[in-house]
Amino acid sequence: MKFSANLGFLWTDRPLAEAIHAAKAAGFDAVECHWPYDEPVAEVRAALEETGLQMLGLNTRRGDTAAGENGLAALPGREAEARAAIDEALAYARAIGAANVHVMAGFASGAEADAAFVANLSYACEAAHPHGITVLIEPLNHYDAPGYYLATTGHARAVIEAVGAPNLKLMFDCYHVQLMEGDLTNRLKALLPIIGHIQFAGVPDRGAPDRGEVDFSYMFKVIDALGWAAPLGAEYKPGGPTEDTLGWFTLTR
Repeated sequence: MKFSANLGFLWTDRPLAEAIHAAKAAGFDAVECHWPYDEPVAEVRAALEETGLQMLGLNTRRGDTAAGENGLAALPGREAEARAAIDEALAYARAIGAANVHVMAGFASGAEADAAFVANLSYACEAAHPHGITVLIEPLNHYDAPGYYLATTGHARAVIEAVGAPNLKLMFDCYHVQLMEGDLTNRLKALLPIIGHIQFAGVPDRGAPDRGEVDFSYMFKVIDALGWAAPLGAEYKPGGPTEDTLGWFTLTR
């Protein structure tokens, strides 16, 4: 199995470029991040080149975080801001060679939100296609993100089918899916054709994957048996120095 360090949670005590080097030193095969926009592109690109790691993905901006926003793409009447955030994310992704952009939906519901999300994702997919970038959408659980537009894999599948773009895929985060739906093995098998990235964390506390209600040593074997070859994203909260939480990782090498 190959693994990607999500630097939105791991090694957050240092600049992104330094965190990339830390991930390489720990033995990760790739990296990913959340919102890198305050980090100099040249420094991030240089760190990726020096380590030989690929940045798998990044997120669009959340909007007005002081007001509690968590994405813009499903917010009716905010299309101009949503598309500016998409343009910004794609530009940053191109500059550092990132493979995916996660377009964040935000807190919304109803028919107008449906229409806004589909239209904005269509825009994102069309803009991303010439650059070989995949657009991702991710259901978030209603414990951590109550009211988030996208909460289940079934809803995500319906959105992907409505958009109909070949470069729109599901980000399957085992943590979120287990909390909302469970049945991880069968859901992975059923959704595999539309999955663009897989992430994981311990459930229910989002800690390291060697604790909690999900046996990830088993899940990793399931994913491997499905023929998944891309790195899996370690997106968990270490609760202290990241190096102290990597016992699960060293056992997989």
